[in-house]
Amino acid sequence: MTEVPPVPLSRLTTLRTGAAPDRMFEARTRAELIDVLGQVWSGGDDWFVLGGGSNLFVGDDPFDGSVVRVLTEGIERLPALREGFERLRIQAGHGWDRVVAFAVSHGLAGIEALSGIPGTAGAAPVQNVGAYGQEIVQTLVEVELIDEATGTVSTVPAAGLGLGFRTSVLKHHYGSVPRRHAVILSLTLELRRQDAPHRVPGEQLRTALGLEPEDAIALAQVREQILAIRARKGMVLDAADPDTYSAGSFFQNAVVTASFARTLPDECPRWPIAPDPDPVRVIPLEAYAGVAPALGGPTPGVKVSSAWLIEHAGFSKGFHLPRSRAALSGKHALALTNRGGAQAAELAELARYIRLRVHSEFGLLLQPEPVLVGVEL
Repeated sequence: MTEVPPVPLSRLTTLRTGAAPDRMFEARTRAELIDVLGQVWSGGDDWFVLGGGSNLFVGDDPFDGSVVRVLTEGIERLPALREGFERLRIQAGHGWDRVVAFAVSHGLAGIEALSGIPGTAGAAPVQNVGAYGQEIVQTLVEVELIDEATGTVSTVPAAGLGLGFRTSVLKHHYGSVPRRHAVILSLTLELRRQDAPHRVPGEQLRTALGLEPEDAIALAQVREQILAIRARKGMVLDAADPDTYSAGSFFQNAVVTASFARTLPDECPRWPIAPDPDPVRVIPLEAYAGVAPALGGPTPGVKVSSAWLIEHAGFSKGFHLPRSRAALSGKHALALTNRGGAQAAELAELARYIRLRVHSEFGLLLQPEPVLVGVEL
C-alpha cells in the first residue's frame, strides 16, 4: 500500500473545507485499492474513501482516522447481450465527466445528460447521480464491490444496490449509516449505440434543451448544451469562479407525497417521479356491480424544486450572513459556496439557517445531498 503525507482536505474537496486527517493513502490500481482497504480495515480506525471530493462536506477538526484516495483509472469496452448496445467497464477512480465524454465520442447514448457532473465514476452509483431526467440506474448493469466486514470482492447487479432518488445501500446519509459497508472497485454500464442525430427521450431533457418531441439532435450537441447550462449555474468546476467552490446542489430536490405537494404554492415547480400506477381502469358492463374497485399500487411521489422553496423563503442568489465567507451561489440557489477561506462552521451555519427558514415557511425540512464528515447541521 502507499501511505502519503496527509494534506488538508480543503485542498482535495470542491467546498474547500477540512483539515488534514491522521493518515492518508493513495491507490492507483485495483490491486492497490484492495490492499489499502484491507490494511485500513484491519486496523479498526475510522475511514472514508475520497474520489473527486465534490460530494463531501468535511468539518474543521482533523479527521481522526484514515482517508483513502481512489485514483484508479481505465475504461474497457465490452460487448452487450442486446443488439445495438455496448458495455463499458470503468475503474472507480476515473473522472465521471471523462466517462461521459468517452461515451459521447464513441456514439454511445444514455449518460449524455450527466455531462459536467464532477467527481469519480465510483461515486456515481452511490448516490444514483442524475440530471434532466437521466439517472445512472437507467444504464448501470453491475458494480464490483469489496465488503468491509469480510474483505470479499464480489460482483453485485444494479438491482442489488437499492438505487433510488439520490440514494443507494452504499450512501452515508446525514443522520444515518450505509446499509452496506463496501467500496466500489469498478462499474459496468450498458449504453445504446447512437451514431446519428436522434429524438431525445424524456420531457425534462427536451425542455432543458428547448426541443420539440420530433426534433433530432446529435449526442455531442446534447453534451455541449448541458455543459453550457451547468456552467451558467456555476455547476462546472472553474478555479476562477468562486460560485463553483461548492458541492453542487447542497440540498436535494425534495420528494414528497402528492397530498403534501398540494399544500405548496401552485407556482412551485414539481415533477412526478413515477407514472400513475393505474391511471385508467375499464370495467366491462357485464362485470360492473355498482361499485368500482379501489385502484391498486403505490401512490407516486412528487419531486419539488428546493431551489424555488429557498428563494421564496426569502433567500436571493448570493445571500450570506453578516461577516460570513459562506454564501449561496450567485447563479443557483441550491449551491452553498465558499467565497474564499470559509470554515466548515460558516457553511454549516448558513445551511442551518436556510433549513430553518424553509421549514418555517413551507413545513418541509430540506435534506443535505453531500456526505457530511465531522459536521452537524
